[in-house]
Amino acid sequence: MATTLKASTKILELANEFSFLFDTLIEISPRLKILQNPILQRTIGKRATLTDVSKLSKVPLNRLFMLLSESISENTNQTVVIDKEAEDQGGWQEELDRRQKKLKTLVLGLHAGEELEGLQSDFKEILVDVSATEVADMEQSLISSGELTAQQVTALCDLHVQVFKESLDVQQTPQTTSGHPIHTYMSENKEAQKLIDLLKENPDDNNTIEELKKVIIHYTRLQNQLFPLLEKAGVTGPSTVMWAKQDEIREMINKLNESNLNELLVAIEEMIYKEENILFPMSLENLSEDDWGKVRFGEEEIGYSWITPGAEWKPVTPIDIHQVDHESESPTINLNTGNLTQKEIDLLLRHLPLDISFVGVDEEVKYYSATDDRIFPRSPAVIGRSVITCHPSNSYDKVKKILTYFKEGKKDKAIFWIKMNDRLLLISYYAVRDENGEFMGTLEASQDVTDIKSLEGERRLLDWE
Repeated sequence: MATTLKASTKILELANEFSFLFDTLIEISPRLKILQNPILQRTIGKRATLTDVSKLSKVPLNRLFMLLSESISENTNQTVVIDKEAEDQGGWQEELDRRQKKLKTLVLGLHAGEELEGLQSDFKEILVDVSATEVADMEQSLISSGELTAQQVTALCDLHVQVFKESLDVQQTPQTTSGHPIHTYMSENKEAQKLIDLLKENPDDNNTIEELKKVIIHYTRLQNQLFPLLEKAGVTGPSTVMWAKQDEIREMINKLNESNLNELLVAIEEMIYKEENILFPMSLENLSEDDWGKVRFGEEEIGYSWITPGAEWKPVTPIDIHQVDHESESPTINLNTGNLTQKEIDLLLRHLPLDISFVGVDEEVKYYSATDDRIFPRSPAVIGRSVITCHPSNSYDKVKKILTYFKEGKKDKAIFWIKMNDRLLLISYYAVRDENGEFMGTLEASQDVTDIKSLEGERRLLDWE
């Protein structure tokens, strides 16, 4: 018995015959996880041919033939025949584009003030089976095209979810192994929901309110661990919008009183829904196992809300593979004045009484000092990330303006100070230039100056014991 592969072969029909092919497809490209989405399988997935798979994964059709042929032969001992007919045009992308246009028209109508019920009726065909990834792609497309700003999408994202809720509710919940970042996020959401339910019964329980405030750690980890990897995968819209909504919740917590407690509980519940029905499914479809290892690596630096992650899922890191010896002696590096080893430089920077970060000319984060008590949390996932997207969307324009002024030589520093938990924080940006005045990057320094500001009189060296 032989199996024939050709450009017009329907991938789902093939995968239904050989179930192991789903694993093969995901190994070829994480983007092909979308083929396992039950909603897409019922709709546009039915049309997906090997030509569509080739375009989606960006793997040449001939190589795709070879990889699938090898997988089928190894797992079944069947003969595989490759029919190199004229390349099929495919139909999946065209249908996906059609649906995206309809979704964008729906949302633009929403932003123009049209009635929700009327829009839901007009676009019922799309709404009964829209997927989380389609919603995420639509929002990102609107932002990327300039049709809506990130702030405009954020302002009505709760309504967007309401529009698509019926379809999102029937999606399969992401099921992952204990210790996997998604499993940890969802476990934290369960604990958050328990606290919300308690406060609905007893809103005066101050101990429970204080516990609920730890949800900020959950959001901080998402912003510093998951979002950077999504951005590197080309997915920026949903994380931009969710970051802004999370910062709204942070502000509610900072200004918490009896009158806005219910508003806070509703906002956190809505964020749980958005994470589990949009962010997490979309992330699982776009990130590889290696990406999830990077998300997991460094989570402890930020911490967890209410739980300790399981240990069943363990990522394999480059350190595991290569057994890097960080204790080995490194060569001396000649500096402008003096010379230090790499280890001495690292220790020196980590012992500075302030946090520093360095952003290169390309506006990407190249370094941060991993001190034990950083003011603003950082993790290794931030390295290589655009510094613009390290800030809430409503700060984008200001950060961009500072960097532009530094590059153009109009300014050399920008200094700010804020109050956080009764502490005074000094945040400074400095243009770094070489001996010829050429701009090399930006130094950010953050320091708690509360105790410095309160100094009076003097204390000399001889007074120290």
